[in-house]
Order: sequence, then C-alpha cells, then structure tokens
Amino acid sequence: MDHSPLQTSRYGYKPKLPPILSGELVHIAAKSGQPTEATADREELRKLFPNTYGLPMVDFVPGDNPDALKRINAGVILSGGQAPGGHNVIAGLFDAIRKGNSQSRLFGFLGGPSGILEDRSVEITPELIDEYRNTGGFDIIGSGRTKLETTEQFDTCLEVCRRNEISALVIIGGDDSNTNAAILAEYFKNKNAQITVVGVPKTIDGDLKNRYIEASFGFDTATKTYSELIGNIQRDAASAGKYWHFIRLMGRSASHIALECALKTQPNVAIISEEVQQNNHSLSQIVDEIAGVVSVRASGGENFGVVLIPEGLVEFLPEMKSLIDELNGLIAEKEAEFGKLSSAEKRIEWVGENLSLSTSTLFGTLPSTIQAQLLMDRDPHGNVQVSRIETEALLVEMVERKLGELKKTGGYKGKFSALRHFFGYEGRCAFPSNFDADYCYSLGFNAFLLIAAGKSGYMSVVKNLSRSAERWLPGGIPITMMFNLERRQAERKPVIKKALVQLDGEPFKKFAASRTDWAHHTRYLFPGAIQYWGPDEVCNRPTETLLLEHGS
Repeated sequence: MDHSPLQTSRYGYKPKLPPILSGELVHIAAKSGQPTEATADREELRKLFPNTYGLPMVDFVPGDNPDALKRINAGVILSGGQAPGGHNVIAGLFDAIRKGNSQSRLFGFLGGPSGILEDRSVEITPELIDEYRNTGGFDIIGSGRTKLETTEQFDTCLEVCRRNEISALVIIGGDDSNTNAAILAEYFKNKNAQITVVGVPKTIDGDLKNRYIEASFGFDTATKTYSELIGNIQRDAASAGKYWHFIRLMGRSASHIALECALKTQPNVAIISEEVQQNNHSLSQIVDEIAGVVSVRASGGENFGVVLIPEGLVEFLPEMKSLIDELNGLIAEKEAEFGKLSSAEKRIEWVGENLSLSTSTLFGTLPSTIQAQLLMDRDPHGNVQVSRIETEALLVEMVERKLGELKKTGGYKGKFSALRHFFGYEGRCAFPSNFDADYCYSLGFNAFLLIAAGKSGYMSVVKNLSRSAERWLPGGIPITMMFNLERRQAERKPVIKKALVQLDGEPFKKFAASRTDWAHHTRYLFPGAIQYWGPDEVCNRPTETLLLEHGS
C-alpha cells in the first residue's frame, strides 16, 4: 500500500496509557466494588439475566493476576457505523494479549457480527495491525449492522467459538451492539461455555454515556472534524458577506454533536432537538426564530450567517413526529397498495388523500422534495430513514417564505441567499485525534484485562477523561446496569437507553448563556484542523463537553 506522509508519521505515534496499564499485566488486579442495579425494571431484568445481573463494577489496581499470562484465542467484532479510533481499540487489545502471552492469538471477524455467524475471520498479526495503527476507519476487518439477538444466532456463535478455540469475544459498538453483547454473555454463562464477552463503547453521536462512561470513542475526532469545516464556512461567510449556510450534522437520537460543534465555533443559530421537544416547539416557531435572527443581522448590514441543525430534528418536532408515525403506520398497513404507485407524484397524492385531516394539511405545506424523502424506502423496522430527510433544505425554503412575508410588511429589508450542507460521513473515519488514539488504545488494552479477570458481560471503561492520560482510571462496568425495558416490535426488550443532551447540564447552560450574543453579532471561532504535534492545549485538549461536565 502507498502511504501519505501523515499516515507514515502516525504509524510511529505511541498512544498514552493510564499508568496502571503500563506495568506488568500479572501485577494488575480487578478490584470489585458494590453490586450494581439497573436503571429501571430491576426485578424483570434480574430474571432475564440470572447470571450477569447485579455484578459489581471493577477498577484496576496493583495486585496479582496470574491469568493474564495464559495463552488464549480471542475474537473481535466491529459493529455498526464507523467511528475514529476503532483500529486503535484493536491495536490495544492485540498488544495486551501478546504482552500477556506471545503465543496468544487474536482473530477479527469480517464484516461485523455476520462474520462470526458465517465463520469468516482473519488473524490479526503484527504486520497487519501495524498497517492500521492510529488511522481512521474500520477497514482492517470491516463492520456491519447484523444484530445478534436470536437463540439460533447464539448457538452459531458458540459453535464458531468452539471450532476456533476462542475463549473471549470483544464487541466494539454502540448501545444496540453492547446490548447484544450482554445478551450473548448471559447465553454463554447459561451454557457454561467459559467464553468471556466484553463490550467497548463506540459512537460518534455521543449518546452512549453516563456517569461511568464519560464519552464514547470517536465523538472527539468527529466533532473536531466537523468544527473545522464549520469554522472554514464561517470564515467564508464573513468574507463574502452574502450567504446564509444551513448545516445539518449527524446525530439522530441526540444533539450532542450539534451542541459540541456550537461550543467550538459559536455560530449564529444552533438548534438543540432536546430543547425543541421540552418546549414543545413547532416547525413554524423554529422558522420564525431563524427568520428573526436573519432580520436582526440584516438590520446591521450583515446578510450572512451559519445555522447548525441536528440530523434527527424532525423526530423531535411534535407535529412532524405525529406525521412520521402516521405515515409509517399507513404505509405498513397498505403496503401492497402503496407499492403499486409508480412515481413520487402519485405516492404524494395518494398519501395526502389517506392521511388524517391535520397531518394531511401539514404534509401539504412541505416542499415536494421533503414529501418525497418522507416516502422513501423504510428501514428494517418499517420506520422512515431520517438521515435521508434534508432538514436543512426544508428550513431554507420555509425561512425564505417567512422572510418574503416580512418583506411585504416592512419587517425585513435584507437579502437572503442560502447554501445547504450535510456533514456526516466526513467525520466517521477521520484520522483519530490524539485523544481518541489514546482513549481507544486504552479501551482495547483494558478490555484484555477484563478478559483475563473473567469479567464477562462487562463494558471496558476509562474514567477521568477531562484530565491528561496519566490520570485516567481504567475499569469495567456490567452492561446490565445500564438497561431498562422498552417495547420493541410488540415485545419488552432490554435496551441501553440513549443519553440525550441534558438541558440542566453545564455544556447546554454555557451555550444558552451565549447564543443571543452569537445570533446578533459575529463571534465566530475558527478551530482549524486537528493537530497532532505541538502544545497540549492544542493537540491534547478533550471536547468542550467533557471539560464543562467535569469543571476542568
């Protein structure tokens, strides 16, 4: 393979580890705390997970751990969407396994969970892992979204692990993937299979977090990547002085990315879906607010600005949520009839005739492009694919309409010209920041220590992340403690509840205190590209979210 100069240089980067993980593995012990409880539905979960519910949290401390020297075969799976740093999780896991016993082997299952179901794997060798250290992406073994959730699938996993003499499995993924890891760990325990399952918290969306998981990996790099682009656009907007940029950012279920990027760049408008939902704001109210900011800035001669929009906004708007729910139900109920319609125009007309009066009226006010996107192919659960809805286009058209109305009454005298952007895939496989390179390597290294301690059904965690890596604290938490039961496809199933932006949290309060000033004045920040060499405050600074949440 050809290598870019940066790629070559990053191969030589040595990720930092918490001090406890830097010593001899045989002298690192797992110290157990008090038994844990789930966030809700405790008695039902106790019955569902008789072998893995209520386990204690663990911290790694000096002590004896002779099992770290045992020869093992382990497997690793990348599950779900990509996130910067995934390669370093595997590198940390590989290095720890080999440090424990040079004869131990690590196998990567290809293409995500389907790889273990089909027994497709590649052995991770020193030569292979060295091609991927400190680089972005999941391409070392690929990823996938197959769910491990049926008894037949678990039977296959057990058979494949036994065939390959695998005694440990590390699943790197988000909330659904780690839920599946916990269920698989319970299944193995029930079968007395002696196979340890460990999860690793991954998602750029930042919604897999709690007081023990301070950040999911990839969030730091992705938000820094997006913020560089936003800063570049803000500089261009201020230079040209004639464009409004509407930027949609990844984050369907939570607005952590939008909030972090707002704190990093200080745009004129940033919408936080959780606030929209709490205040029961309608689409028209959001349009009015944006149009108001455009008008105020125009009165000062500034016919330019930047608006940040979370990807999942439409699902937080009460009337849009009702529309989407009714659409999903209607299309599912009359799937055959809907499927016979040959064009977008006919589908739009048919839907308008079959919706209830109020939702049909709302549907009719939407731009035709948005109507068509709402009717695109459903996901495997029968739901609209929100990521394909160009919310930025919807808002541009509706703000333009509103400004036209204001101009007729003399309430707006500026010029409005809008450009649209979507930042998503640009951030998922970026070269990991120093923070993510270090954090991911520590998570992988730490995962092996959980394996060596026999901690099945645990998630690898590293705490105190707002400090330097020399002060990080590694350990593990039982995945079941994060569960509650939610109704999925007519059944109550264990689920790790997504962490939403806390409106009483310090990051949001900092944003809320400043946004009026940012709206009326040009206060843009320009973060620039991710830096890998230089002063700590430039190269090793964690997210604003982490710093504010931990008062650092």
